[in-house]
Amino acid sequence: MDAVLRAAVLYVALLLIFKVAGRQSLSELTLFDFVLLLIIGEASQQALLGEDFSLTNSILVVSTLVAIDVALTMVKRRWPKADLWLEGAPLIVVEQGVPLESRLKEARLRLDDVMESAREKHGLERLDQIKYAIVERNGKISIIPAASDA
Repeated sequence: MDAVLRAAVLYVALLLIFKVAGRQSLSELTLFDFVLLLIIGEASQQALLGEDFSLTNSILVVSTLVAIDVALTMVKRRWPKADLWLEGAPLIVVEQGVPLESRLKEARLRLDDVMESAREKHGLERLDQIKYAIVERNGKISIIPAASDA
């Protein structure tokens, strides 16, 4: 029972830590994927190294973590507000070529980050070429180019 409790507490603690850390640090994985992989990797490593952790205990910890992840997925599906709180919502940081400074600050981004994404994805060189820049739930920056005057 101690292993189940430790696994649950560690899962919640890491979830909160990475929520505070922000989306940009997780840009490829969702928050839940990252936490689950991190803990499973550590639990498996300890079982493989034999540091006073039995294989049975390791399986119990990993099973607990997967069960928590499945339960949270069901909670997010059933209650959209829980999903919004846990995963966040896309955040518009540039609108019609105008940077929204408070939102950039909230996302812990600089305008340089947005322009880098605009250059990489669309070859845009100026801010006025961006209709919208959106920080997605996974931390990536989506760029919607402004209509060109051709």
